[in-house]
Amino acid sequence: DSVAFYVSGQLLTEDYYVANKLMKGFIGSGNIDTNSRLCMASAVAAHNRAFGEDVVPCNYEDLDAADLILLVGSNTAWCHPVVWQRIEKARQRRGTKIVVIDPRRTETAEQADLHIAVPPDGDVALFNALLGEMHRRGLTNAGYMQDHVEVPGGFLAGLAGADPGVPARDFAALAAMVAEYPRMVTLFSQGANQSVSGTDKGNAIINLHLATGRINRIGAGPFSITGQPNAMGGREVGGLANMLACHLGFSEQERADVAAFWNTDRLCEGPGLKAVDMFRAVHDGRIKFLWGMATNPAVSMPDSGFVREALAQCETLVVSDVIADTDTGRLAHVRLPALAWGEKTGTVTNSERRISMQHALFPPPGEARADWDIMCDVARRLGHGDAFAFDGPAAIFREFAAMTQLAVDHGKALDLTAHAR
Repeated sequence: DSVAFYVSGQLLTEDYYVANKLMKGFIGSGNIDTNSRLCMASAVAAHNRAFGEDVVPCNYEDLDAADLILLVGSNTAWCHPVVWQRIEKARQRRGTKIVVIDPRRTETAEQADLHIAVPPDGDVALFNALLGEMHRRGLTNAGYMQDHVEVPGGFLAGLAGADPGVPARDFAALAAMVAEYPRMVTLFSQGANQSVSGTDKGNAIINLHLATGRINRIGAGPFSITGQPNAMGGREVGGLANMLACHLGFSEQERADVAAFWNTDRLCEGPGLKAVDMFRAVHDGRIKFLWGMATNPAVSMPDSGFVREALAQCETLVVSDVIADTDTGRLAHVRLPALAWGEKTGTVTNSERRISMQHALFPPPGEARADWDIMCDVARRLGHGDAFAFDGPAAIFREFAAMTQLAVDHGKALDLTAHAR
């Protein structure tokens, strides 16, 4: 546990899988976490609370079919320009209405049909009040809830007359649009997630869709859009400190199954340190070896001054990166040149959980290598060569796909076993 990996949503899924297998399966610590923690951990927790698994009940085609799109905590026009272009096309083609819920009047808000300037961290109050208003209007779906949802006694009645935290005129306009357009997608992103109440925001949004039955239907559902290209792939292969690969936890049976699949007797005993706590442990000397991959925590972590202090006094700091000169790299004892996005072959998983494969556009420059290849070399030198004898990214992906049988065995939805051959 004096060793840690800090990885990144910029890695391909194959890189992520090898990092997680090496740290949790053979070094024997749970101390691997990712910069995706900063943007997506609250959405992960909200999905787990609502659905029992980190699943997303929407896809991009729902944006094409929606009559109303709520954008919560997202300056989509700037931060997700491809998604925004798709939303604009839907508006041109079918007159889709757009509501932006954001304290700031962003470029996206300027182009919306309605901007709700919610107070900072006011999203839970707004969505609870909105659910209460839909229930008052008779627009909740009792049949759907009876068949698919556990509703605590008195929950809906308790939302009657809840204060939305925004001017009554704005709330009335929002409620009228939500009532009029049942084909509704709610996209939520970093403005909602990056908060001490981020998980509750996610669940308040999901609750509205569950109670009204606006979920698992074309053009309707709560849709978490990620902040990084492969945040989803990292979550699926266990890149977060509080999970094993394939959406598995740390129960005795889950640990036994993972250990058997990887053929290891060194599997970590439980969760490791999450990102913020990981850098605190570096600062106070509990973590003596830190390997950062495809990320620049000296700039991107909260409380960057504290993180820089921690990195500066870490006994051994290794950085794998495509960029020669970063704030973190300047503090490193070992710098490893890694391949850039266009120099890699492998897969990523996007916000709708669609896996796409990319082929390298350019040959590897100089001594740069794929992250998975660097880690496999280290694993071999540590004596674990048999478990890391991959001859390329395809072999890694096939092993991960085969491993999702464990998810199926434990009642999870994640199933890529058809791609294991």
